[in-house]
Formats: sequence, structure tokens, C-alpha cells
Amino acid sequence: MTCLLASSSAMFSLTRQTKRRSWICFLSLVVYLTSLPVSAKPGSLREVTDGNWEEILTGEWMIEFYAPWCPACQQLQPVWTEFADWGEDMGVNIAKVDVTDQPGLSGRFIITSLPTIYHCKDGVFRKYQGARTKEDFLSFIDEQKWKAVEPVSSWLGPSSFLMNSMSALFKLSMFIRRCHNYMTEHLGIPVWGSYVIFGLATLFSGLALGLLLVFIADFVFPSRRFSSPDYYQKKQTMQQQRLLQRQEDEHEADGEEDDDEEDDEQDGDQDDVWSRRRGSPEGRPEPKGQALSDEALRKRVVGKREEEEEEEDEEDT
Repeated sequence: MTCLLASSSAMFSLTRQTKRRSWICFLSLVVYLTSLPVSAKPGSLREVTDGNWEEILTGEWMIEFYAPWCPACQQLQPVWTEFADWGEDMGVNIAKVDVTDQPGLSGRFIITSLPTIYHCKDGVFRKYQGARTKEDFLSFIDEQKWKAVEPVSSWLGPSSFLMNSMSALFKLSMFIRRCHNYMTEHLGIPVWGSYVIFGLATLFSGLALGLLLVFIADFVFPSRRFSSPDYYQKKQTMQQQRLLQRQEDEHEADGEEDDDEEDDEQDGDQDDVWSRRRGSPEGRPEPKGQALSDEALRKRVVGKREEEEEEEDEEDT
């Protein structure tokens, strides 16, 4: 009987110790959980990339564009994480975009400052300009303050042709930068050598693209004269007409030259005759080698007239 009482008391004490330890473990777990910082629910903060960005065109979203090296972005991250914990309850998707890893989205939304926050409702985007606290974010959604913000123009929207081009340009610039870093850091090419390579690549790619565009333009919009079925026949006829016209012009030019030569010969003969007649006051040619100048000829003619006048005076007297 004594052994039975001793064993029962031992079991009772063991049970009390076990309960005490359980309570201690439970209290320790509660203290540990309450001491943890408030964190977002699993999957409440979403990551937007170039591959899934079209998901934000449906539903309501709050999107933060950040960079890991940005001090202002680092200060905002805890607040944004707490705000994401409320997203599921308010029916809003909370997301973030790392612009260093997603250059296409940086160009698509024209991110010029960090951090940048956008609100999106069924594909209509508005840029958030308010304070960056959790309470301000919640009131912006709960009180629908976003309705007072002017939406982004449709032609500047992320799904427009212009922004698609900007996205492709930003992706290309990031690709060129990575190639430059690879050539200078891993291959040991100097910086100026990398610039020369990119310059030559740009030149040849521009020439190839221009030639391709010319071929496409000729194929899509062919010239009417080349597409005409009787173009080559007309061209041959025109060439023959031009050849005949050229031959006629040459014949006329030869005839005019012959006429000019005959006129020159006649003029030369008349000049010779006149010079012979002028050589003597009676119209007789001067002996060869005795041609007179114009002054001497004038004096001779004047002297002859004076002599004739004196003879007439003598006859009158």
C-alpha cells in the first residue's frame, strides 16, 4: 500500500513538471513571435518583370520602382513591405520593380527619379505624388484619392507604340553596356578599343539596315515606269529618236560651217579688191611693196582736191 501511494505521488509530480514546462515553452514562443517585426504575408509583395508586366493591366495595383543602391529606396522598403501586408485585405496588388534588372520597364514608364510609385486601375496609370508612409498609402487606396490625380496620357502609356520603342531602346542600351563591361573586364580590351568596335558595328549595321530598307521600298512601292510592260520598248524608241536627232544636228552643223567658210572667202576677196582700189587715188593698184597708210592716203586725196580747186580758180580768172 505504501509503495502504491509513493508511485502515485511521483506520477503526480511528474505531470505537474511536464505542464509547467509546456507553459514555459508556450510563453517563450508567444514572446518570440511578438518581438518579431511586422512582415508581409507570404506572396503579398509581388515582383514585376519584363516577362509578366502585362498582368498589371488588369485589376488595381500599386507599383514601386526602386534600385538597391538608392538610399531613399532603402528607407522606403520597410514601409512598402508593411503596406503590402494590407494589400490582400484591401483588394490591391502591391508590387515592386528593380530597374537595374528590368531596364525595359524603366524605359516603358520613363523612370527619371527613384523611388517612383505608380497606381494602376484597369490599365489606367497615375503617378503617386503624396507622402511615403503606410497610413498615406492606405488612405490613398481606401479613400480613392487616386481619382483626383490626372492619369497618364494614352500615347505615353506603357502599352503604347512609343513606350514599346522606349523599352526596346533601354534594353539595347543595357545590352551594349554589358558587352562593354565584358570586353573591358574579362577580355582585357582597352576602353578606346571597345568604343572603336561599337562605332564600326554601328556604321555597318546602319549601312545594312539602309540597304534593306531600300530593297523593301522598291519591292513594296515599285516605280511605275519600270513596272510598265512596254517600258523597255518605249526606252528603245526614245534612244533611236535621240540618235537620229543627233545625226541631223551634226549634218546641220556641218552645213553651217561650210556656209561660214564660203562667206569668209567672199569677204576676203572683197577686202582684197577694196585694198587694191584704195592703194591708188585713180583706182589703180599700188605696186607691190608700196602700200600706203591711211594717213598718207588721206593727205594725197586732200592735196589732189586742192590742186583741182586751184585749176578751177585759174580757169575762172
